[in-house]
Amino acid sequence: MKRSRFTEEQIIGILKEHQAGLGAKELCRKYGVSDATFYKWRAKFGGMEVSDAKKLKALEAENTKLKKLLAEQMMDVSTLKEMLGKNF
Repeated sequence: MKRSRFTEEQIIGILKEHQAGLGAKELCRKYGVSDATFYKWRAKFGGMEVSDAKKLKALEAENTKLKKLLAEQMMDVSTLKEMLGKNF
């Protein structure tokens, strides 16, 4: 996945500028992002504080780790079932 040029703190700062009254088109032009990117940010980070964004990032990382562990366990179970099926 491509890494963003902007940190969560910067994105939240941009969104706070929008809440303060600057238009979306002006902000997109100022920071060099597309309208779609701006609205995607607003959907994901709208109404958040920096601490909330950091917690969200940590939870997403933990979720990814747990999904990987679950997939590995499911592979192990599948392999064991297959091996038991061949022996009998």
